[in-house]
This record gives sequence, structure tokens and C-alpha cells, in this order.
Amino acid sequence: MTDSAWHDLALLLCYWLAYFMLHSILASLGVKRRVATSYPALMPAYRLAFNILSMLLILPILWHMFQHPGPWLWRWEGMAAWLANGLALLACLGFVRSLKYYDTGEFLGLRQLRAHTRSVEDQEHFHLSPFHRFVRHPWYFFGLVLVWTRDMNASMLLSGAMMTLYFIIGSRLEENKLLIYHGAIYRRYMKNVPGLLPLPWKFLGAKEAQELLGQSSHSEK
Repeated sequence: MTDSAWHDLALLLCYWLAYFMLHSILASLGVKRRVATSYPALMPAYRLAFNILSMLLILPILWHMFQHPGPWLWRWEGMAAWLANGLALLACLGFVRSLKYYDTGEFLGLRQLRAHTRSVEDQEHFHLSPFHRFVRHPWYFFGLVLVWTRDMNASMLLSGAMMTLYFIIGSRLEENKLLIYHGAIYRRYMKNVPGLLPLPWKFLGAKEAQELLGQSSHSEK
């Protein structure tokens, strides 16, 4: 690759690092608690503002990737392309299907805004969709499938590696919060279900999932 291409990749790396760092800081309980203490009137809009800011800040990174893709490293062809695109389609369908099991208003921050919720903690109770029986973070799993089934140029490979690293680190940070919210129930769940990649020998049966949900409902009363 040329010196210019390496320079573009270095800039892209810096952009991703800055984005992930800011994203993690703003999502942390410490920052949320500080905002809740100093500016309580802003808390109902915090989640919505966080999501909007996350979307806006990623646009310049995507623009940089489009403008400076770098050389092609590999492209799926023939049966490999059919398989890669088929897996990507299944990931998209899985993501759409999973939306029915989430409180979309809570996730987007619209419910907090409408209800004038000033609580730092998420309001959603512990729940398990069919996907959560096989992997603790279905959206991250679907995202990984989408990323690694694409044709790869230099910018995409670097971005894919950074996103994978962030999914690993971000899932750990997210689970630290979930352990605070749900305690022993979530700890038991973690022992029985893998984090990012499904494993054929490690999952919750339907009956086990119902028992875990029952224990959670009982503990929250």
C-alpha cells in the first residue's frame, strides 16, 4: 500500500478509537449519575440524545471509509458469495425478528422522555428472547455476521477488527451494569449462555429459560 493509504488507515483508526471511547464514557453509569445529580431535568432526554449523538458521530467515519477504501483484500465469489450473502440475510432477518422482544421505546429513549423518567438505571425488567437462550448479545452476534460476510478492502478490514474488539469490550462493560441491575439471576444466566458466539453445547432450554425468568420476577416483587 502507498504512504497515503497507510495515512488514511491511521486516521480511520483514530476516529474509531475516539468514537468508541466517547460512546463508552457517555454510556457509563458514572456519567449518568453525575448528570442526574447536577442536571436532573436533562435525564429524561439522556438516552434519546445519546442515541442521536451516536448516529451523528458515526457518519463522518463512514464517509471517510467511503472516500478512502484502500485496496481490496478479498472478495467472495461463486458459492462463497452465496454463503456469505445468505448468512448476512439471515442476520438481518434475525435482527428484525428480535425487535419484537425488546422495548423499543425504552431502547430509543422515547419512553423515558414521555414519562419524564429521571432514573439512571434502565427500566426494563430481565427478559429472555428466543435468541437470548443461545447467545447473551444477539445484536452483537448479528453485527459480527454482517461485518465478516462482506467483501474486504483495507478500511473495511480495519473497521471490522475495531468493531469486533469493541463488541468484546462493550459487552463486558454492559454486563457489569446488568449484574448491578439483576444480580445473581444474571450471573447464573452468564454461566449457561455464551456471550457473543453461539456454542452448540452451551444454551438454555425453553424450560430452563422459564425457570430463570420466574426467579427474576419473584426477586423483583
